[in-house]
Amino acid sequence: MDETVVDAVTQLPLSGPEADGGEVVRVLSYNIRSLRDDRTAVVRVIRACDPDLVCIQESPRFWFPRPQAAWLARATGLMVLSGGPSASGPLLLGRLRALPLSVHDVLLPKRAGLHQRGFATTVVRLGRGAPFSLTSCHLSLDADERFEHFKALLAHVSTTDVPHHVIGGDFNEHPDKPGWQLLASRMQDGWVAAPWGGEYTSVPDNPYQRIDGVFASPGIEVLACGVPHGLPRDRDLRSASDHLPVLAVLRVPPGAL
Repeated sequence: MDETVVDAVTQLPLSGPEADGGEVVRVLSYNIRSLRDDRTAVVRVIRACDPDLVCIQESPRFWFPRPQAAWLARATGLMVLSGGPSASGPLLLGRLRALPLSVHDVLLPKRAGLHQRGFATTVVRLGRGAPFSLTSCHLSLDADERFEHFKALLAHVSTTDVPHHVIGGDFNEHPDKPGWQLLASRMQDGWVAAPWGGEYTSVPDNPYQRIDGVFASPGIEVLACGVPHGLPRDRDLRSASDHLPVLAVLRVPPGAL
């Protein structure tokens, strides 16, 4: 990866235009546990990662979900792209330079006794880079339903009429399981493609498993992906949520002008 211009905190490439017309984009995926822990720590973690786009899981669903999403966007200096109630929790945030082109949020079929799930999806364009779909997801705890969600996720992103896709999610599954393996057979697992930082995302006090991740379609280059270390207040990672965030730096190819 080109480290000639890097962020002082994460030591990752800064986002922005490439000489060939492509775009470097920083994508953060983060389960914030409905802001039930230290919400100011959530804000500090997001700001320290300096993302262009954020895939939130477990945004507040039952207590003023839209005002809380708006509060999180304002506090982090971002804007709401889509999601929240329309996706039953997954939420997308982005910088002003992220131009939303279309929204494709969906609610998934629900099995009796299980939580409602959905996908928050927006087609975005940053700078001169090609448009791509961005999806935040939080898949089922039930193994059979979760595998159906993995299949539905792949089918869903293919309906967005763009060739490039990025997915950030809490998959509630380990990388050696069939659903994760299915997704990884079609898209790049960011940590496998370009590991950086930490691997494990749960639990913050003693990380021992990787159930969260960022995936990118083959036409997008993964420059780095992992759990950020060395933030100004690393203790915020432990007090903000019961998950650790995943930060990915991606090079999106140039788009047609």
